[in-house]
Amino acid sequence: MRVLHIGKYYPPFAGGIEHFLADLLPALQRQGIQAAALVHDEQPRRGGQAPRPDDPLPIYRAPCHGRLLYAPISPAFPFWLRRALREFQPDLLHLHLPNTSAFWALMVPAARRLPWVIHWHADVVASSIDRRLALAYRLYRPFEQRLLAASQAIIATSPPYLEASAALAPWRTRCHSIPLGLDPARIPEPDAAARQRAETLWGDAPFRILAIGRLTYYKGHDILIQAAADLPTTQVLIVGAGEQRDRLARQIQALHLDERVRLSGFQPEADLNALLARCDVVCLPSLERTEAFGLVLLEAMRFAKPVVVSDIPGSGVGWVVDAAGHGLKVAVGDRQGLAAALRVLQNNPTQRTERGQAGVLALQEQFGIEPVARAVSGLYQRLLAK
Repeated sequence: MRVLHIGKYYPPFAGGIEHFLADLLPALQRQGIQAAALVHDEQPRRGGQAPRPDDPLPIYRAPCHGRLLYAPISPAFPFWLRRALREFQPDLLHLHLPNTSAFWALMVPAARRLPWVIHWHADVVASSIDRRLALAYRLYRPFEQRLLAASQAIIATSPPYLEASAALAPWRTRCHSIPLGLDPARIPEPDAAARQRAETLWGDAPFRILAIGRLTYYKGHDILIQAAADLPTTQVLIVGAGEQRDRLARQIQALHLDERVRLSGFQPEADLNALLARCDVVCLPSLERTEAFGLVLLEAMRFAKPVVVSDIPGSGVGWVVDAAGHGLKVAVGDRQGLAAALRVLQNNPTQRTERGQAGVLALQEQFGIEPVARAVSGLYQRLLAK
């Protein structure tokens, strides 16, 4: 069986869905499925990149000229789609949405002749924070619904997200819930040099709170900064880059938290892993269903770290924490509730250890990439058997 995945980006582009795709493809290979991917080139000036004949995982990178409202701009994508179909000759297409370039599958005859699986990572949420998305979704929705109508199966990443998704409501009979997964072998133990760099960033604070994610409108970093004002003797590190950085820096300065809350910017993977290994708790304070799952929660499991998350209605974030038992949930946007939950873990090292170990077990049994790949492979086989 040969399956071509169509996604946004692929490592070294740093993102949760990108890392999931990079874990999933080799795991599918271990299930006996030949996998390839067509994505956007993360380097705008490179002009695209084709796989070499000896690449174990063929990755086609179509030229990309930046982004418009979070969507990659790639006029050449349909040509690269035809090329990947011609060279790889897949039996099935696996489309990862949201991704405007996936709409080209509707226009390319060779793609339309194949069965499709759609991996529904998130709705295009009509955001109350970034109101431009409501207008953009009016243009996006007709193509999205045509893709869903043409699909043979749809994968949602959690039961709550599936139940809450208005876009998926007409297609529930073809939907399947399979969580995202992570390959713990991809994340090695940090070496001594990375640990030392992490210790330099952490300083000597007795309680260390780590938040990882793009500095963008729905991540809720401002709520975490406000909560930090009620948490003396703590150090908060917010790792990531994005358009909200200047605003967050001004907030930190206004609250006089410069010594206890730091925006550490983008960190190389080795250093990020060292920060995870040396933190006390991982915090995900996101505000909207755009945060559909939270792959960072699985990364916390890898290092046996407890988590504190916003219990976003209709999102999979709270479901992951309930299923794993490795953290605490608070109401969305509740600064005081977030501070209180973090204080509970700060004052109870035994609970931190127990919840961290629960996460390790959940990663082995439910959220590891191998059980996820088996579920995806079984879905492929049932579709092609028809």
